Amino acid sequence: MLTRLASSATFAVLMALAVPAQAQTDYTTPFPAHHVAGNVYFVGSKNQAVYLITTPQGNILINSGVAESPPQIKASIETLGFKYADTKILLISHAHFDHDAGSAQIIKETGARYQVMDADVSVVESGGKTDFAYGNKTEWLYPAVTVDRSLRDRDTVSLGGTVLTAHKTPGHTKGCTTWSLTVTEGGKPLNVVIVGSPNVNPGYQLLGNTAYPNIVKDYEKTFATLKALPVDVFLGAHGNYYGMETKYPKIQKGGANPFIDPAGYKAYITDRESAYRKELARQQAERR
Repeated sequence: MLTRLASSATFAVLMALAVPAQAQTDYTTPFPAHHVAGNVYFVGSKNQAVYLITTPQGNILINSGVAESPPQIKASIETLGFKYADTKILLISHAHFDHDAGSAQIIKETGARYQVMDADVSVVESGGKTDFAYGNKTEWLYPAVTVDRSLRDRDTVSLGGTVLTAHKTPGHTKGCTTWSLTVTEGGKPLNVVIVGSPNVNPGYQLLGNTAYPNIVKDYEKTFATLKALPVDVFLGAHGNYYGMETKYPKIQKGGANPFIDPAGYKAYITDRESAYRKELARQQAERR
């Protein structure tokens, strides 16, 4: 092996507008680690979602946060009674600094195997330099890391009886990934979906984008994919996608699991597709 050195929708848009320096502060604001469903746990911060998936043969981590996040992630994992050192596989939602800048440190400390969607591999391994939108922005760069496995659309990642499916949902990044898995809770199977990102960031050029010629085609694929997924538990790359802060207090009250929200998922995807189509129409009108 080579050496491996932003209501919820409105808030998501606002977070997309945030400059990285501010985002790094926001993304390290603590939030209680908590159980989501089955063997899925939240170990991220207030505005940055990181998920721990536990298995008898070690654990899977989805997202590594910003460069300052690993100590916080480690503390959250251990607060829940699990071992940070048991992290065997590291995955990401997409290759932006707020989801993968902490990867180098986590891999160094745990030896986890890094598995990334094919179209995001070059971005990760260049430390962000080959990103189609932010590659020339120093504040968006991060430590480069060698990927152990390049994933393709609908590849699976398996560990200890848990199987995740990688759904390529490109546009936000070329290799943006939505993860799905089935867990059991109360004796019933639940479809868990962790949305990568369907957002069109400010400044994204949808028409005539020489750095990303297929961006419109890819967004269309993404919305078709997201609308076709069976969903019980709705999660996302940022907690504000699925109203985490509103849902979390309901855990303490008992009753139905607040993260089981297929209607909320459908509403979120509908809202994000509408926002995409409005932006596309705006750019088309401007081009004419």
